[in-house]
Amino acid sequence: MRPVLILSLLFLSSCANPVEKAVNKVRYSAWETIGYEKRDLFKREVSHVKDEQEDTQEAFKDALEQLKEVYAFDGGNLEREHKKLSSAYDEAAEEAREVHARIEKVDQVANDLFDEWTEEIGEIKTSDLRRRSSRQLSQTKDRYSDLRRKLLKSEARLEPVLNRLNDQVLFLKHNLNAKAIAGLKAEGTKIEAEISRLMKEMESSNKEAEEFIKTL
Repeated sequence: MRPVLILSLLFLSSCANPVEKAVNKVRYSAWETIGYEKRDLFKREVSHVKDEQEDTQEAFKDALEQLKEVYAFDGGNLEREHKKLSSAYDEAAEEAREVHARIEKVDQVANDLFDEWTEEIGEIKTSDLRRRSSRQLSQTKDRYSDLRRKLLKSEARLEPVLNRLNDQVLFLKHNLNAKAIAGLKAEGTKIEAEISRLMKEMESSNKEAEEFIKTL
């Protein structure tokens, strides 16, 4: 396994106690030996969050399209259509978990970067440079706070939509007939509206991420 990949895998683990924090410090040092400072890793993780949200958008769109195909069912193998819907739901659920994990990772790097930055500001002897660095840190924190708020807002919409999709998958599992499908169409309209809102929230947070990356 390549050294960079090994370091990537090590870095992805979280640190929840002092021992793990100490280990994480060693991991950051390892990244630094190959040219990656915390700022680089922060930018990298923000980019990963953005990419993961885009993948999640596609997964939910696919699930919605598959649901529409079930609603439009007019003869054939309904069980096969249900399996396709179930598979699309599983993919959307997995992508939602990845979004959650990515937000946790970017938060970890952000906190570690800000802590290091604060500590190093205290080492700057020139008062003007110290003030400028403090101002820059404050601005970066504020911008990240705005981004984080949007990320969490879009993330919060994932579970309700997944719950509605799962309800339909489970209901259809035991009611594979045209009558059952007809009874679900009204609920499908609600799901479509929720997915549309989710897409808008993610597009907004992705634009925020793009602008934030430019400032790093």
